[in-house]
Amino acid sequence: MPKTVQRNQVKIAIVMLLMAAATGWAGTPATVTGIVRDTQGVVQMGALVQVLGADSVMVGTALTDLHGRYLIANLLPGKYEVRASGALFVPSTQRNLQLRSGKRTIVNLTMNAIFDATSWLPAERRKADEPSDDWKWTLRSAANRPILRIFDENGDPVMISSSAAEHTRTPDKARASVTSGDGGFGAGGIHNVFQMDRALPDGSDMRLRIDVGTMSGPAVRAPSTSLAVGYQRRLGFAGAGRTVVSYQSHPEMLSSGGSSGFDTAEMASVQKTSLGDTVDLEAGGTVYVVHGPAYGMASRPFLRITAHPGSNWRAGYRMATSRDLQSFEGLDSVELELPVAVLQQGKMQLERGLHQEFSVSRKTGRGMVQASYYKDNLSNVALSGSGRLAVADLNGDAQGIQTIGLITDTTTDTFRMMGSGYHAQGVNLMLTEPITQALWVAVEYSTGAGLSAPAGNGAVQMTSLASTLKPKASQSATVAIKGRVIHSGTQVRASYRWQPEALVTAVNPYAAFSDQAYLSFFIRQPIRCGGLLPAGLEATVDMTNLLEQGYRPILSKDGRTLFLAQAPRMVQAGLAFNF
Repeated sequence: MPKTVQRNQVKIAIVMLLMAAATGWAGTPATVTGIVRDTQGVVQMGALVQVLGADSVMVGTALTDLHGRYLIANLLPGKYEVRASGALFVPSTQRNLQLRSGKRTIVNLTMNAIFDATSWLPAERRKADEPSDDWKWTLRSAANRPILRIFDENGDPVMISSSAAEHTRTPDKARASVTSGDGGFGAGGIHNVFQMDRALPDGSDMRLRIDVGTMSGPAVRAPSTSLAVGYQRRLGFAGAGRTVVSYQSHPEMLSSGGSSGFDTAEMASVQKTSLGDTVDLEAGGTVYVVHGPAYGMASRPFLRITAHPGSNWRAGYRMATSRDLQSFEGLDSVELELPVAVLQQGKMQLERGLHQEFSVSRKTGRGMVQASYYKDNLSNVALSGSGRLAVADLNGDAQGIQTIGLITDTTTDTFRMMGSGYHAQGVNLMLTEPITQALWVAVEYSTGAGLSAPAGNGAVQMTSLASTLKPKASQSATVAIKGRVIHSGTQVRASYRWQPEALVTAVNPYAAFSDQAYLSFFIRQPIRCGGLLPAGLEATVDMTNLLEQGYRPILSKDGRTLFLAQAPRMVQAGLAFNF
C-alpha cells in the first residue's frame, strides 16, 4: 500500500478518534426552557430570551409564545447566563447557570417594569409583628416573587422557578406567636396571635389574623379580641388593591363617665396604579366605627401622587388625614391601629387632622436625598399619658358634663386624651444610605411645631390642660437603622428621635419616624439549635422610649401625679413559630 494512502488513513483515524473523544466529553446537548412574567405574575408574550456564554457571547435566542414560554435547545454543557428583555421592562438576568449534559433546565424570569425598578427608602412605618419573609427560596424578585429554587423532577436535579408546576398547589404560610409585656396602649398583657397567609390561584392574596389577649392586674376583665382579614388583588396594568377589615374588642378600657369596654370596627382600602412610566397614583383610606360610652364614626382618606421626571429624580404630593395609613405600603400588615375616641362634653371626639406635603427627592448612588415642605391643620390632637387614673378622673363634674375626655387602659396604666388643635408648617430633610445589601441607615431633620407644656418641671392641673398646652415652634432629628443582618437572619429596626422634652406631641406627626420617640428598637431573631428545636422558631423584642424621656408631670383631680409623654415607655417580647 502506498505510503501516501497510509498517511491519509492514519490522519482520518486520528480525526475520528478526536471527534469521538470530543463527543464523549461534551455529552448530549442541554436545553433551557421556562416562562417569562412581569412582577404582577402576568405572562409576557414576545419577550426576547437570550443565552449568553463566556464573555457575553450569545449562543441561543428565542421569543416567548402566547403563554410566555420559551425553549432554547442544543446547548453544550457549561456555565451560562439567561436574559429576558422586553419593551418598557428592565432586562432580567439569571447568572452562573450550570447546564449539565442531557438535562433540561427550567428558568422562569420575572421582569420589572421601568417605573417599578427603583426602590425608594424609607417605606412607611411598619408594625412590630409584621410577618417576615418566611419563603424558603434561593432568589426573589423586586415584587417578592420567587425566582429560583432546586426541584427534583423524575429524580434528576433541575433548577426551577415560579413555574406552572407551582400553580397546581397554592403556597400557604402560617405564624403563631405569644407575646407578653406592657405593650403600649391597648396591647398589654399576654397576647396569643395566629396569622395565616394564602396565595390564591388567580394571583391574589388573603391574610387572616386572630389575636386573643389575656389581661392581668387588679382590674381583671374578659380577654381582648381582635379579628382581621386582608385581601390583595391585581387591578389592570401595574395596579393593585388592598383591603383589610378588622374588629377589635377591649373590655379592659375605661372611658369618661365610668363606662367600661371599647369596641371598634374598621375597613381600610388602598389602590395604586401607574399612568405610563412617569406618574404613580395611590389612594385610599380608613372608615371606622367606635363604641364606648357612645358611638362615633369617622372616614380618613389619603392621596399620593408621585412623578418621575427623570431616572434619578421624583416629585410628589401627599394628602393624609390619618397618621396610621398614608400609602399603599402602609397596609402591609392586617393589624390596624386602635382609634383614639373619647367622650368629651357629651360627644364622642375622634382625632382629626389634615396633612399636605410637597416633596422632591433624588437618588445618590444607592441612597436617596429628599426635601419636603408640609402644612398641617390639626383639629383634635391625641395626647398620650402614663399613670393609673382614679375614678374621680373618669367621672363627670358636678353638672354631669364631662369637660375632659379620657380613655384609659387598665392593663398598662396608660391613657389617651384630646388636646386642642393647632396649625403648623415646616420642612423635612431626609438622607438614606445602604450600609449593606439588606441594611440601611436614615437621617431625618424636621421643623414645625408641637404642643408644649410650660417651662420648668412643675406639674399642671389636668383640668386646665386645654388652656395650658400651647403650640410651640420647634425641631426634631432622627437617626435610624433598619433591615436584616446578612447570614444571621436577624431583623432589626433601631432609632433615636430627639426633640425638646417640653413637647408632648411630635414635631411633624405625619413623618415616617414620628411614632418612635427617643430610643426605640425592634429585633426579630431566628432561634437555631442544631436539630433540637424546630425550624421556623423566632424571638422578638419591641421597645419604645426605652430611657423614658420626655415625660411631663400633671396632677389628677385627687392630687396624684401622672405624666404626659409623646410616646410612653413600652417593652414587649415573645416567641413565634412559622410553618
